[in-house]
Amino acid sequence: MRTIILLFASNIFMTFAWYYHLKHQGWPLWKAIVISWLIAFIEYCLAVPANRFGNTAGFNLFQLKIIQEVITLIVFGVFAVLVMKEAFHWRYLVSFAFLLGAVYFMFTKRFG
Repeated sequence: MRTIILLFASNIFMTFAWYYHLKHQGWPLWKAIVISWLIAFIEYCLAVPANRFGNTAGFNLFQLKIIQEVITLIVFGVFAVLVMKEAFHWRYLVSFAFLLGAVYFMFTKRFG
C-alpha cells in the first residue's frame, strides 16, 4: 500500500511538472523549464522510494510500471478536468477500461 500511495503522490507532482506550465503560456520557456524541474525533483524523491518499496514487497519491474501507468492516467484525468478544464469524453473512459484489462492480465496467474 505504501508503494501505491507514494506513486500517487509522485504522479501528482509529475503531472504538474509536465503540464501546468501550459496554463501559463505567458511564462518564458526558461521559467517553465526551471519550475517544472523543481517540481519534478519532488516527484523523483517520491517515485524512487515507491519503486524500491514495491520491489522489496514483491512487485516485479513490469508490474511496477503497469501500476505506475494506471496511476498516471487516473491523476492525469483528474488534473486535465479539474485544473486544466479539459472536456472528458466517453472514449477516454473506454480506453481506460482497456488499460485496466491490461492490469488484470498482468497480475493474473491464469495465463502464466
